[in-house]
Amino acid sequence: MNTIKIDKILGSRRASNYWWATIILLGSIGFFLVGISSYIKLNIITFNSNNSFLFIPQGVVMTFYGMTGILISTFIWYTIVLDVGSGYNEFNNRTGTITIFRLGFPGKNRVLKLQYKIQEISSIKINIQDGVSPKREIYLKTKDNREIPLTKVGSPINLSAIEEQAKDISNFLNVKLEGLN
Repeated sequence: MNTIKIDKILGSRRASNYWWATIILLGSIGFFLVGISSYIKLNIITFNSNNSFLFIPQGVVMTFYGMTGILISTFIWYTIVLDVGSGYNEFNNRTGTITIFRLGFPGKNRVLKLQYKIQEISSIKINIQDGVSPKREIYLKTKDNREIPLTKVGSPINLSAIEEQAKDISNFLNVKLEGLN
């Protein structure tokens, strides 16, 4: 029988983050160049043959939006490089411990490592909310009613997959499963 179960958690290095960081960067560079072009009265972007932009107010706004987009894109790339949110959940029946490990932003709290004894766990809880912003999450519920999330942040996981994952963890730890009807 396998005594250690490790679930890898995907952090910021998701395809959607690469997509949005790239699209925002390219669009904001375009806005910034159009704004600067209106200031220096020189056509920097060759496919934009319209020189009717005045620096005040259109150029200022375009430059502002460009700079804002560049900063947002830089932040997203920063989280991708640092792989914020990545980690693992380790369930170890041999030592009787559960380890939850996540990476954050640099600083004294860069590494989040939580450890619990399996005896402290009362159940595995599934939280499913459908609607405009659906949530499908698995929680580790302790005997003092704390709920520690085990699933990744991002797009909701398939309903059957989250149920199967919760059942696997529940069976592995030999604790009850809450939230399934």
